[in-house]
Amino acid sequence: MGARLSQPASPRTSLARDIDPQEIAALERAGAHDVEHAGGAVPRVRKGRGSTLNPANRFEAQSAEPFDDGWQTLAADFTDLPPLPTTLIRDASRSVISWNQSPDIGFDRAVNPYRGCEHGCVYCYARPTHAYLGYSPGLDFETKLLFKPDVAELLEKELRKPGYIARPLALGSNTDPYQPIERSLKLTRAVLQVMDRFNHPVTIVTKSAGVLRDLDILQSLAARNLVRVYLSVTTLNADLARRIEPRAATPQRRLQAIEVLARNKVPAAVLAAPMIPALNDAEMERILEAASRAGARSGGYVLLRLPHELKQIFEDWLVAHFPDRARHVLQLVRETRAGALNDARFGQRFSGTGVYADLLARRFARAARQWGLQEHTPLDCSRFAPPPRAGGMAEAQMSLFG
Repeated sequence: MGARLSQPASPRTSLARDIDPQEIAALERAGAHDVEHAGGAVPRVRKGRGSTLNPANRFEAQSAEPFDDGWQTLAADFTDLPPLPTTLIRDASRSVISWNQSPDIGFDRAVNPYRGCEHGCVYCYARPTHAYLGYSPGLDFETKLLFKPDVAELLEKELRKPGYIARPLALGSNTDPYQPIERSLKLTRAVLQVMDRFNHPVTIVTKSAGVLRDLDILQSLAARNLVRVYLSVTTLNADLARRIEPRAATPQRRLQAIEVLARNKVPAAVLAAPMIPALNDAEMERILEAASRAGARSGGYVLLRLPHELKQIFEDWLVAHFPDRARHVLQLVRETRAGALNDARFGQRFSGTGVYADLLARRFARAARQWGLQEHTPLDCSRFAPPPRAGGMAEAQMSLFG
């Protein structure tokens, strides 16, 4: 096997049009990984990981790709690949609140304790952001994770700035705040402790039942109408969930988390997201019903979108896991995205356009009414008040010279 340098190429067209499913299966049994064959690369699934490949960073001038040297050794070289370890990297950011003016989302500020996400959701719209850090949005996004060890201290500093006006702050807007490394690092818990002390409203989006670990803080915030927790439920099919989001909590555990939150008077909501045509969209009503029965009182949905490298990553995943329907899925996505695989225009990014997208929107609206998922009580922003500094007035005065 050799490696060659090449200039970045535009994303391939649907691999399902180039490769016969039987050839894919045969090569996967042989252990092939990204093997050049029949006009495209045949992906190999790594256990416990979502992406089947590690595409080049779009900002790099050159990229490397494997090719067979004529001895038919390429497939053999990729046989029995060891599991990819997770690497933690310290993030030295000096600020932690990210701001936005997007009309598509209901918040203008967010905190993400982590960059990259070990859940490995293959459809994650945040994957392309890893390219800004010099990594691939593919397997690197799942295995090279940046963490902000001083996130709570930096957040507190920003909340104390003169003139700061409180609005709901989003946790989990980019990557999951309760991904597996949170069990040991506890950075999300530290952020919630700041929110609690400052009486600051916060929303949480997660795929993890690990949110229940912080039930004590969530109950405290909920008693003052300062929190809402959204559990993202992509599918009720455990097999599909394992394939599409391999290290996230099972669908049943997420529904149980909604039940526990509701029982403890913590406002819980459900996100049926993303809805993927011909893959999980038929489950929308069942997801909303199950979440409502568990105690959710509001909900939302997002239609699949595939920005930048995500187009190639998702295509290859489809070919590896669902070669029989890959072409159909991608065609339906194009029907909702004006003939492309992504449409970044405001007002259309999350819901799409066209007949298929309109039908999905009507189905959601009907199911939300049927199952009582229309409660949208605003969080209380009037309680915000920075607590006294630990060192008293002297320390506060000295901080002016810091």
